[in-house]
Parts: sequence; structure tokens; C-alpha cells
Amino acid sequence: MVTPADPNAPAVRPTLLLTRRLPDAVEARAARDYAATLNPTDAALSGLEIAARAADIGADAVLCCAGDRLDAAAIAALPDRVRVLATFSVGTDHIDLAAARSRGLTVTNTPDVLTDATADIALLLILGAARRASEGERLIRAKGWTGWTPTQLMGTHIGGKRLGIIGMGRIGQAVAQRARAFGMTIHYSNRRRLPPELEAGTVYHADPEEMLSVSDVLSLHFPATADTRHWLNAARIDRLPPGAILVNTARGTVVNDRDVVAALRSGRLAAAGLDVFENEPNLFPDYCDLPNVFLLPHLGSATVETRNAMGFKALDNIDAVMAGQEPPDRVP
Repeated sequence: MVTPADPNAPAVRPTLLLTRRLPDAVEARAARDYAATLNPTDAALSGLEIAARAADIGADAVLCCAGDRLDAAAIAALPDRVRVLATFSVGTDHIDLAAARSRGLTVTNTPDVLTDATADIALLLILGAARRASEGERLIRAKGWTGWTPTQLMGTHIGGKRLGIIGMGRIGQAVAQRARAFGMTIHYSNRRRLPPELEAGTVYHADPEEMLSVSDVLSLHFPATADTRHWLNAARIDRLPPGAILVNTARGTVVNDRDVVAALRSGRLAAAGLDVFENEPNLFPDYCDLPNVFLLPHLGSATVETRNAMGFKALDNIDAVMAGQEPPDRVP
């Protein structure tokens, strides 16, 4: 005889692993809705460590982050009961998507909610690099400032300059909108030309290499793939106008660090503003010795509002999978 289920018994909550410390509001919702295992120390875990922890707790879902390297070996080591891997990021280059697909694992990301925050950082980098903000702050902190002089730390006025944007998705368009307010002329290159209402007077270049010659400021907004690895190299830097400014809020792997450093040292590039780096947090050490680089520690989405929205979106996706529904942000 089958014993009927007790209708008053508490529902068994799915088990969720959070690989990093997330904003308080996100962790509170996770703990409310799931049997959640948190990472209060925020210590980064290797992919195999994440898989081992998921196995230890019997995880049904994993909420990971951009710094978590989930390669084929880590994906294979995840317990079979894991149904969804929700990444707290838009980019998915840290996940072996082919390996995830081969084992039927749903992967989701967090698009749309970090557009404005990342575009703001791109403008901060443009202005900071152009106006030598990093040099000025270091001068003040070192108590080396002796007062105003007519030629001190003269930078570049961005009004009237040509901004070249490679990758005109949501973030690229938001950067263009902000740059217009500073009087910049916008050029862009994208896999597909935007409709006129989204172009809003910008100049389209089907070939990104052809656009380089008219980019007084070059802002990168395309994904990290095998084809885009070290895309900006010495040959492409040489196509930029002399004294151009480089800004990167995309991924560190899309630029060749040695070539960028050489161009900054020679003056071929006047300055750079960088928020992302290859092998983060172990950035190419020569950047730290260059006065004409404005460096930020991957702050693109770092506002309370944006990080909360990212976490809630990741949980929305997990909720959908646990309910047997199609998640809104499945990665193909």
C-alpha cells in the first residue's frame, strides 16, 4: 500500500550552489527559495572545486560568475542532477558551452541589465584617459603637486573627436548616446548594420579595419571568441590615427597586451582606458608602469542596482528551469 503524501509537509526546496559572494539582496532571495550553499569568504574556486562542491551538496543548480573557469573537465565532473548553470554575467567565454550542451546542461546569462552601468564606465575611461586623470590623481596623492601651471598635464579635448565603436549592441549604442553629449562624431562597425532609427546619425563601416583610420578614440564592445582573441594587434593599431586613445570594456583577450604597451610607450597610442584584462586579476604587468593608462579593476557593472539586477535575473532563470519552463535567458 502506498502511503499518501502529507499535504502539510514542507516542500523540498531545490539545492543551489553559489560559487561567489553575491549582493545581500541576491543571497537573501536565494536562501529564501532554495537550499542554498553560499561562499561567505568569496574565495575563488577552480572549476573542479566547483564541481566537487556541487557534488558534496547534491546541487540541482549552480550560480557561477565570470571568473569561474568551467572547462570541459569541470563540466564533466558536475553531478548528473545539476540541471542549470546560471552565470552572473553576460559573457560566457568562461564556460565550455559545447561541453555543457553535450551533457544536456542548460546555461543562462544576464543580458540587458548592465548596459547603462558598463556604458558609464566606458565614458569614464574615455574621459579619464583623454584628460590624464590617473596621472593627476597620482600627483596629488604623492604630494608632488606644486600648484597650477599653464602646461601641466595637458590632455585631449574629446569634443569634435571621432569615436569608433566596434560592436554596436546595447552597450555600444549606449556609449554612442553618451558620447554625442560630449560633441563626439560616432562611427561604428558591427556584424549587421543598425536600422536608421537606432543609427541616429552614426556612420556605419562594414569593415572594422577600414573604420580604424577614422577612430581618434576606439572603444571595443565585442565578445571574446577564438576569432577575436588578440584582435587589436600592432598592425591594426598602426591603422589608427597617430595619438589615438584606446578603451576596452569588452574582454581583456581581445587586445594583444604587448602590442598595446609598445604603442603606449612609443606614443603611437596617446593613452588607454582599460577595465578588463587577460588572465584577470593577473594583468600584464607593464600596464602598471605606464603613466598614460587609466586602469580600473573590472568595474563595468559594479553598481548596487546593476549587480542586484544581475543576480535576480540569474535566479529568474534558475526558477524557470526548476519549474520545467524555458528560461528567459538561455544561451544557445
